[in-house]
Amino acid sequence: MKEIKVKNKNFFTKILIKFCRTLGFEIIDQSDFEVSTLNKKLNESLSIPGKKSLTIPLGEVQITRKVKSLDIILRTCMNINMLTQSKKRIFEKKKEVYTEKTLRSLTKSINYAKEKFKETKFKIYIIDHNSDKEQLILLENILRKSNIDFEIQELKIDKFSKNIKKINEENKEVSANQKSNMSNIHQSLVLSKERCEDLTYFVEDDYLHDLESISETLFTYEKISSLIKNELIICTTDYPYLYKNIYDTKIFLGERRHWRQIDQTLCSFIMSKEVINKYFKELVSMCEYEHYPFEKPLHNIYKKELCISPIPSLSVHFTNINSAYGLSPNVDWEKLWDSNEG
Repeated sequence: MKEIKVKNKNFFTKILIKFCRTLGFEIIDQSDFEVSTLNKKLNESLSIPGKKSLTIPLGEVQITRKVKSLDIILRTCMNINMLTQSKKRIFEKKKEVYTEKTLRSLTKSINYAKEKFKETKFKIYIIDHNSDKEQLILLENILRKSNIDFEIQELKIDKFSKNIKKINEENKEVSANQKSNMSNIHQSLVLSKERCEDLTYFVEDDYLHDLESISETLFTYEKISSLIKNELIICTTDYPYLYKNIYDTKIFLGERRHWRQIDQTLCSFIMSKEVINKYFKELVSMCEYEHYPFEKPLHNIYKKELCISPIPSLSVHFTNINSAYGLSPNVDWEKLWDSNEG
């Protein structure tokens, strides 16, 4: 990035600013913390989606991998509290409250991202299993007020559950709740493969998102994929179990977060259509046989493809407070919870 320092915005300064914009240079006035060519302050987001990522003082990265669309596939089941355990979640509310807050946080974050990513298409899909009619009406009302394209589907459990092996990798019988979960993931993968154009965010209904979650994720995807000249996988959650062991990693600079390479996630992640098509058989295997750990096929993919997560977290898994797979460190959980009231 070429730096030109100008203090007084007289006639000649305005001409210079216009000229530099044409050439793609930025004028930085460090005396008043302003980037004149962008009409922004230095502490604002300076990147231009689909064109360049700009970080002071490192300069710019030309974006060669523009995000065309982001489809969010939210898997919901509001009548089951916890998939594999009877413990209560933090705040000890009914499951539908966590689902409602998850959806509210997602719609707020998407609308915030739409202000920046004006050429990116967004859509929310909900694949639901066994929620009450009133519960689904609540979700539909949130979506209708959001000004985001959406579609609600019913889980076709009979279609997908028949493909699940009855005995899992631990030589135990697969539970009914797990069959529902595996079927929902399977339907989500098929939906993404058939209907989604670019990035798909597969997410469970107990993840509350920071306002900047979607925009930061998209900025980072464009920047890092342009740098490595390849696709990548993003997990928006900084899980506590990632700190149980010391291991080597790589650190990346996103828009307003640091990111690090990880080799494990749960089943909430962002993947491009290219990666989904490339590993579709491996992804579906997770829905037909209960591995141990359950996400083993995902972890095998991460050995071949870059997967990153943010520090601090952009979304929080609101499960039991003692779970190593739940509440992210160094996040104000109560503030995030309260900020997504109806």
